[in-house]
Amino acid sequence: MRRISGDLSTQVTRALDDRLPWYRTMPPSRRSAVGLVAQSGISSFIAWHEDPEAQPWIAADVFAAAPRELLRSVSLQQTLQLIRTVVSVFEERIGDADPAMREPILRYSREIAFAAADVYARAAESRGLWDARLEALVVDSILTGEHDDELPSRSAALGWHGRGECAVLVGLAPRQLDVDIIRRRARHAGCDVLVGVQGSRLVVVIGRAAAEDEEGPSGPIEFIAVAEQLAEAFGDGHLVLGPAVPSIVEAARSAKAALAGFAVADAWRRTPRPVRADDLLPERALAGDPLARQELVRSIYQPLRDHSSDLLATLACYLDTGRSLEATARELFVHPNTVRYRLKRISEIIGWDATGAREALALHTAIILGAIHDASRERAQRAPQPTRHAVRGKGAVGG
Repeated sequence: MRRISGDLSTQVTRALDDRLPWYRTMPPSRRSAVGLVAQSGISSFIAWHEDPEAQPWIAADVFAAAPRELLRSVSLQQTLQLIRTVVSVFEERIGDADPAMREPILRYSREIAFAAADVYARAAESRGLWDARLEALVVDSILTGEHDDELPSRSAALGWHGRGECAVLVGLAPRQLDVDIIRRRARHAGCDVLVGVQGSRLVVVIGRAAAEDEEGPSGPIEFIAVAEQLAEAFGDGHLVLGPAVPSIVEAARSAKAALAGFAVADAWRRTPRPVRADDLLPERALAGDPLARQELVRSIYQPLRDHSSDLLATLACYLDTGRSLEATARELFVHPNTVRYRLKRISEIIGWDATGAREALALHTAIILGAIHDASRERAQRAPQPTRHAVRGKGAVGG
């Protein structure tokens, strides 16, 4: 075998070129590296046949000569094809000439196959640990809002194919977290996810993964529906979904809203699971969340104030009188049907129904915050501004 090792190497190279299309398309440097591995396998087989007790050294003998780049460019499936081709050449050249060599060839090929599986398994574990650290870094940067221009590329490195909107889901982490369940359910819903654990909280960033032409006839699935499918993967407790944002670069806005809602979810006695962070706007505003206060004033108070003062006055009176149509009509000197019409018009403008107890709380909070905002702005406008002459005079008196 030592005398024909050179011929075996040549025959193996020719067989790789003839039987493996992917080998023919590789760059010369990669083909040379694959040939080096094959040559190392031939030499290792001869050494092993002389001393069968040297089996533990097979992996080091064969795959140690391969550069690290080769492991990234050659898949496990291609490696098995390489091993099968080399073994077939051995059987044709040696096994046919000496049938007693067939068993050693089979035993050695088995050890080589296990050695290859071990090499790729260790590489997969290393890559998995690296991906986990990178994913934790990406989720942490989204939660803190301290991300940079590398956030999209880092997300893409984790397999993020999200197109368009994304949202952040926050809940309690279970005792035994199975991330694969979250990824599998999100994949079935046509979404990509990034998963991170922050203390006792489990944070999931959800993004649209399906292109527009791949979506169903009813359009993309709602984020709240995705959150319902992922709810079982979370621990007990509240589950808060942040508002949808245009892209992952703006996911910090959704994360802040979800975290703020998660902090005050206990204040709502009948909090659904999952719940939108925007459904907790009153509690968030009372807790001092500036985003919730701005959203209430922007989406409720300002549209009514800019549209008609009658609508805003009717809503304020209706809420102050305990949502009584007759009491509101008496105080405003109008017919109850007029109050009904105005309430319907308010619902059409802002999308909130004042006749519901929960929505009435949000509307009442928005009116109070809006009145405080307008009063503060008026006081700031009425405050006397120091003139240039007065400032100069003050400096002269001080001197």
